[in-house]
Formats: sequence, C-alpha cells, structure tokens
Amino acid sequence: QVQLVESGGGLVQAGGSLRLSCAASGSIFSINVMGWYRQAPGKQRELVAAITSGGITNYADSVKGRFTISRDNVRNTVYLQMNSLKPEDTAVYYCNEVQLSRNYWGQGTQVTVSS
Repeated sequence: QVQLVESGGGLVQAGGSLRLSCAASGSIFSINVMGWYRQAPGKQRELVAAITSGGITNYADSVKGRFTISRDNVRNTVYLQMNSLKPEDTAVYYCNEVQLSRNYWGQGTQVTVSS
C-alpha cells in the first residue's frame, strides 16, 4: 500500500503563485510515475502534470509555461510549482502515484484563485 499526503493549497489572487507538495509513504517502488490531477466543480478530473522516476515530464496544454512539476526521489515527494495562476485553475488538486499498474490517490487539496 501507498499513502499520499498533499499540502500547500489555499487561496491566492490571479497572477499569484502556490507550491503544492505530496509526500508518499509505504511500499514505494523505485520505478513509478507521480503526478497531479485536478477536478473543478461539475467537471471531470483531469491530468495537470506528471513526472516519471527518471524525470520525464508531461503537462496539460493549459498549464504549460506556468506550472512546473518536480520530484525528490530520496524523500518520495513530488512538487507542483504553480505560477501566473488564473481563476480557471481553481479546483481540488489530487496527487497520484502509479506503480506496478496500480493507482494511488491523495485526499486532495483545494486551490482557489480569485479574480
């Protein structure tokens, strides 16, 4: 089993920045993919960004150039630096970890961007 604990959400004005963190614990396999998804009210959960254990990244088009995903493999932690935030970035952000074909999710952290 893997446990994921997110932190760093909050309320910010448009144009501001936030940094999300997600710490993984439990049976962590060395080869995995960690990422961030988000879900806004009335919308489906969508991928924001992901990073492999080797450092390969993937971003949603809507966040490219504004968000940066990174990870610390020693601390089993993934980060999402969010800059130039927009009201449409408002959502619950979920940490995700995939290993050995199994998906694990954090409890979610609210990000609210005011205009």
